[in-house]
Amino acid sequence: MEILISIILVGLSITALVVASNSFTRANATGADLSTAEFLIEQIRERTTLMSFGDLVALGDQEYSTPIDAQGNLLTALAAFNQDVTVEYVEPDDFTATAATATDFVRVTVTVALNGRPISSARWIRANYGS
Repeated sequence: MEILISIILVGLSITALVVASNSFTRANATGADLSTAEFLIEQIRERTTLMSFGDLVALGDQEYSTPIDAQGNLLTALAAFNQDVTVEYVEPDDFTATAATATDFVRVTVTVALNGRPISSARWIRANYGS
């Protein structure tokens, strides 16, 4: 009887370890996807930093089905991801309000998705600090 109980306990322990290992693997994969999404957001942020204000405004709404880096090169190894970029004029005294006409401030919003499922999003304000 003692041997039977010990076999059952060992079996339950092994089952728990397998389930925990599977959960850790899924959590690790989710973390890797989130890290990649943040990397792709930072590539767009860097790209908008390198652009003139006029080029940034002309960017408008873009979706990169194959992600790009800061220089605009395709990142084909990450083709399952896409970057959705929106550029909107905002009110100079209220950056949360979209402006009806052109101003010296724009809000850039980037959403990164993996196989059509949004993973991460970020937004920032860019000013027309050049003449």
